[in-house]
Amino acid sequence: MRILLVGAGGVGDAIAKIAARRSFFETIIVTDYDKSRAEQTIEWIRTKHGEDVASRFVADKIDASKPEVVADVARKHSATHVMNAVEPKFVQAIFAGAKAAGTGYLDMAMSLSHPHPTNPYSETGVKLGDEQFAASDEWEKSGQLALVGIGVEPGMSNVFARYAVDHLFSEVDELGTRDGANLVVFDDDGNEIFAPSFSIWTTIEECLNPPVIWEKDRGWYTTPPFSEPEVFDFPEGIGPVECVNVEHEEVLMMPRWLPAKRVTFKYGLGDEFIGVLKTLHSLHLDSNEPIRVRSANGPVEVSPRDVVAAALPDPATIGPRMKGKTCAGVWVTGKGKDGKPREVYLYHVSDNEWTMAEYDSQCVVWQTALNPVIALELLATNQWTGSGVLGPEAFDAKPFLDLMAAPESDGGYGQPWGLREQ
Repeated sequence: MRILLVGAGGVGDAIAKIAARRSFFETIIVTDYDKSRAEQTIEWIRTKHGEDVASRFVADKIDASKPEVVADVARKHSATHVMNAVEPKFVQAIFAGAKAAGTGYLDMAMSLSHPHPTNPYSETGVKLGDEQFAASDEWEKSGQLALVGIGVEPGMSNVFARYAVDHLFSEVDELGTRDGANLVVFDDDGNEIFAPSFSIWTTIEECLNPPVIWEKDRGWYTTPPFSEPEVFDFPEGIGPVECVNVEHEEVLMMPRWLPAKRVTFKYGLGDEFIGVLKTLHSLHLDSNEPIRVRSANGPVEVSPRDVVAAALPDPATIGPRMKGKTCAGVWVTGKGKDGKPREVYLYHVSDNEWTMAEYDSQCVVWQTALNPVIALELLATNQWTGSGVLGPEAFDAKPFLDLMAAPESDGGYGQPWGLREQ
């Protein structure tokens, strides 16, 4: 397996670092628009693991906005798989580039949505992933696999949902992804500061678009942002966190493969974060459409959202100043295999202190990066096979969870997952 890794930011950097401990691949080509970032990732691997490990990594430059460039770089390095680790706005270009190059494809976020033109808070328009799922027949005919949404959420959460359906429940009322954390970021003087632990570009996209809910008798429909608040008690010391509806891929993916009466996604944002997002929206700073701005060198066109992202700390750099844990999981309700009512939460917790010590990577991006590496290994060993555009829930969950939880000394990833009866 020869993997073209597109993007050496926080998640791409973590993917390479996690993969460096594995032997299932021949080469990973680490690429970025700024080649020096890819080189820095490989240098970290060289320092940590030595030249023998680093020799399996190659750095190159890429423009992820151009399908033909993605295809050319994939062909140049004889890539068998393209791993997309950049912002969702590049999904369609990289997706098309991988298709043209004849490779497999993986991503952690899907093609962007567009709200309903007249009823955005009750009806869906173009949904997350619609453009990719529409191409599934083409990928299947060519024998290529696009494994989409294989981060942590979506990704690990979808695997948990598939496991619950297959092994824990005879009937599912709701598959409810619930994400929460107790992370805090400090400045150099020890004061708590506002610094999102994941791409603010992506966070704006998720949190200010109309959230989507799926119900068996109604299909997909939308609500206003931050709707239906609830307090969810997260495990391993995180505790109660208020969660709200947020647009997310799980709701668009799970109903395609898994039987449930309802599918939801709620995220623990907190009052301060919601307030910041509402302010950005009121000032139109959430817009992705370029506007004309005067500069010392004359007028330029910039996206307000890109300006916000540039003004905030890079999520890849805040790890040393961050404390706490993040939790991703699925809350499942329904009837157990014995026909009696059952309610469980399947989850994985990532501790920032541990990920920084082991990988020099903050816990949110590291937890996101873990899952595509596991999936790539399952593809390399033919434990997961298929063609078309498929989500993680289209595959048997047990090989994934077994490999994730097994100790490193036994060939696993040493990341146990939890199952809590509610």
